[in-house]
Amino acid sequence: MGSSKADWDAFPQSAKNEAGYQLDKVQRGLEPSDWKPMPTVAAGVCELRIRDATGAYRAIYLATRPEGVYVLHAFQKKTQKTSQHDLRIAQDRFKAITG
Repeated sequence: MGSSKADWDAFPQSAKNEAGYQLDKVQRGLEPSDWKPMPTVAAGVCELRIRDATGAYRAIYLATRPEGVYVLHAFQKKTQKTSQHDLRIAQDRFKAITG
């Protein structure tokens, strides 16, 4: 959704590889290695958490739709708590899917 693909593509290669592997698990109905639910965005939305030597990266996604997995937002995490700006982006993109 939105700039998620471009944001994901800006991740360092190692983080991009790990995020892709974990998202593939989600697409196959498996649980990723490091994730948490994101009820502050919406019910059914989760956050994929990737850590590597260059930092912490996140992909907020929705995997409950029959047509596929939606990556609502992808970003590098720079603080302990997810910013309101990042949460708002994910919420707005979720609303675009669900109406």
